[in-house]
Amino acid sequence: MSDAAVTALIPLAHVQSMTSAVSFYEKLGLEVINSVTPEGEEEPTWALMRSGRAEIMLAQASNPVVAAQQAVLFYTYTPDISVTHAALRTAGLSPGQIGRPFYNPGGEFRLTDPDGYVVYVAQI
Repeated sequence: MSDAAVTALIPLAHVQSMTSAVSFYEKLGLEVINSVTPEGEEEPTWALMRSGRAEIMLAQASNPVVAAQQAVLFYTYTPDISVTHAALRTAGLSPGQIGRPFYNPGGEFRLTDPDGYVVYVAQI
């Protein structure tokens, strides 16, 4: 690996409501490890969330977030797809059915976050 190689990549998603977005990703097991709340504001405008090697940054959008224009998919991984699927249903989310496509015989399902971003949960 060259000295100029990128060694980490963390997606940043613009969101309409930091509270809703943080709550959604907390149900996936991520925790806020850093955030910025500007002086005079009650809600952060930026947050970094993490669970193991999974990380995402959230930033308050300055314009409406249009779900149909979100051209990125977030893939997350879990060791037990059935347990995670059941836990997310219990947490009040609506995970799609578990599918087993040829490229992922362990299974995967789809979620949509409050801003329309597609989050896939796949078994590793």
